[in-house]
Amino acid sequence: MVGIDEGIYMKTVEMADKVRYSRMTTGELRETFLLEELFKAGSVELAYVDLDRTVVGGAVPTIAALKLETQPELRAEYFCERRELGVLNVGGAGSVSVDGKSFELDKLDCLYVGRGSKDVEFTSKSAEEPACFYLLSYLAHKEYPTAMVKFADLDGLKLGAVETCNKRTIYKAIYKDGLQSCQLVMGFTLLDPGSNWNTMPPHTHMRRSEVYLYFDMDPAHKVIHLMGPPDETKHLMVSDKQVVVSPGWSIHSGVGTKNYTFCWGMGGENQAYDDMDAATIAGLK
Repeated sequence: MVGIDEGIYMKTVEMADKVRYSRMTTGELRETFLLEELFKAGSVELAYVDLDRTVVGGAVPTIAALKLETQPELRAEYFCERRELGVLNVGGAGSVSVDGKSFELDKLDCLYVGRGSKDVEFTSKSAEEPACFYLLSYLAHKEYPTAMVKFADLDGLKLGAVETCNKRTIYKAIYKDGLQSCQLVMGFTLLDPGSNWNTMPPHTHMRRSEVYLYFDMDPAHKVIHLMGPPDETKHLMVSDKQVVVSPGWSIHSGVGTKNYTFCWGMGGENQAYDDMDAATIAGLK
């Protein structure tokens, strides 16, 4: 470790309600619901979303370690003073140090950092192939121990079919039967080659907001992310390592020009993965 890069930036994002949403231009939709540049080499980038007080971020350490510092928006002595944090590595091999204990994360390994953890630092094994740590944080009223799960130890749930272009495997990492948390639920979905649809038929869940990180995408390809009430949908064109924030009243579904992977994360009233209000394909407009 050469040193510690103290540089960190947090932007504030204010969500729109259904009334404002219906009148928004493409640019306004992207500014409000899409986080485009969270992964920058040598820095920690954060967004504070007023919806459920969600913090979304990316940390890409290169030759130096990156420290997760508190920000004025949190009014906290340290970042996890009143928060829990999920970390998913979507890049090269790296490590996360939490209060002096090091956790080695390869690609798709997931770490839960509990409330009360004071010092969190990120490092990469190689500056040429740096780790890309995706960060998702919610408020926590209870402390749970910091713990890691390796991708190889996760049980995948296979769903979908070739005929409906949505053959995929779902991996749950932070949830009531996995890594324990206060309210954070987090995992990821891998689409098979030849499949490109996720979360179709769609659903909403007013009790929990949801955040999608799309990754493992070829730069020449896009995901068309569908959002909004089922009877008034709009779309966002999403590129690799970009994040969509989804309010409880909005569906969150997508179709790619090629298969991809996405991380889903939620926080709210409960941790029930299947607590959804289903919408029908026939009812979509």
